[in-house]
Amino acid sequence: MKKIKGPGIFLAQFVSDKAPFDSLANLCGWAADLGYNAVQIPTWDKRLFDLELAGTSKQYCEDVRGVCLEKDMFISELSTHLQGQLVAVNPAYDSMFDAFAPKELKQKPDARTSWAIEQLKLAAKASEYLGLTSHASFSGSLMWHTIYPWPQRPAGLVDLGFKELAKRWKPILDIFDTCGVDLCFELHPGEDLHDGVSFELFLDAVQHHKRANILYDPSHFLLQQMDYLAFIDIYHERIKAFHVKDAEFNPTGKQGVYGGFQDWKNRAGRFRSLGDGQVDFKSIFSKLCQYGYDGWAVMEWECCIKSPNQGALEGAPFIKEHIISPTLQSFDDFAGETTNDEDLRNILGV
Repeated sequence: MKKIKGPGIFLAQFVSDKAPFDSLANLCGWAADLGYNAVQIPTWDKRLFDLELAGTSKQYCEDVRGVCLEKDMFISELSTHLQGQLVAVNPAYDSMFDAFAPKELKQKPDARTSWAIEQLKLAAKASEYLGLTSHASFSGSLMWHTIYPWPQRPAGLVDLGFKELAKRWKPILDIFDTCGVDLCFELHPGEDLHDGVSFELFLDAVQHHKRANILYDPSHFLLQQMDYLAFIDIYHERIKAFHVKDAEFNPTGKQGVYGGFQDWKNRAGRFRSLGDGQVDFKSIFSKLCQYGYDGWAVMEWECCIKSPNQGALEGAPFIKEHIISPTLQSFDDFAGETTNDEDLRNILGV
């Protein structure tokens, strides 16, 4: 067994124009003071990271790593969640997702897709230059508007959808393979890859590409009412990144999984700060340790009640308390004794 690394923190929800949230150096210093030892960096915010430069300049990546190390901080992964979303966008969502792309690409869906694919390829090279082994992203979605089949999905729609996803993602996965980096999809409602079955359909479409892996976030599985512990048993070989995020699901006579178009605080399913929800993190950390996961445990703060500052303050000790130091011996070793083949045969009576 191997030891999980952490605690890390995903910076996306904390960035602002006010210090200490206005630069990578300041955020690293702030996170270090709270007890974190790694940051997951969003690559779409140039206040923190210039992806175009990072994907072409080893020196820039060395400089970025140096900024982090000055604050005793590692980089757990880079994130392209927003760019990954834009690799596949159904036209119904064009106007809303245009906000994720550069202004000059608005109302140009084909150009936006091409830009997003190039962003992922740059992220692969940047990850290689930074010495990282995993990368976090979304799959995007062509089929999400058909998730609840009414009217019925036409025959062949799902097969064609995953074929098209594979067409867009396979060249990206090949670049990640060349760079020695695992591309970890966060399985998330709103994405075509949102649970185990949809991930398997994608794996089939990309010929079980070894770089197609999973960012495990139990909060999204709890809100879908999935067995998030059994998920680890099934897919542990593909879990290469880990968001430590809590959630709660409290259905009522009025609403359930879909939430009735309510805002987050009024939904039956809500994201919560660590320890305030219903996720069984003791069992999660035990299973990940059991299966030899040695990547980072990264807190992603998304809570509709508690402030981000309090969530970040409480997150580092929460993760530290859950990280297991794997045993190097069996608990009953004291009762064992040296044996040979003759002893073993005598015990069996053969």
